[in-house]
Amino acid sequence: MRAVRQKTFTSTATTHGIRVDVEARFADERRQPQPAWLFQYDVAITNESQDMVRLLSRHWVIEHGDEHVEEVRGPGVVGARPYLVPGESFRYTSWCPLRSPFGMMRGSYVMEVPGGKKFEVEIAPFTLSQPVTLH
Repeated sequence: MRAVRQKTFTSTATTHGIRVDVEARFADERRQPQPAWLFQYDVAITNESQDMVRLLSRHWVIEHGDEHVEEVRGPGVVGARPYLVPGESFRYTSWCPLRSPFGMMRGSYVMEVPGGKKFEVEIAPFTLSQPVTLH
């Protein structure tokens, strides 16, 4: 009898009063046209500061288990550049395909306060891993 243990991997970081919580899990294994392991990650960005902020852009560093590293940069997240008033959270779900059954992600967001001051917010590293099969 085989049991598959699905694990959720998490990370939390707070920078300048902006907290970023991530939960990641294995989603699926694809074999066509090439092997790829798909991971889902849920992000909650919470404004614990005293200022309204706006998320302008993202930067991800994705480390595949085969030592391949890629970087992804772009405006906003999932097509949005949300404003967050103090105490407000923005949540979204996204996906990451890997070339191996395990890896890691980390990154940052660029935020802006009224008046135009910009600052980076850390996304702490989190693990991506295929479930373990127990015999």
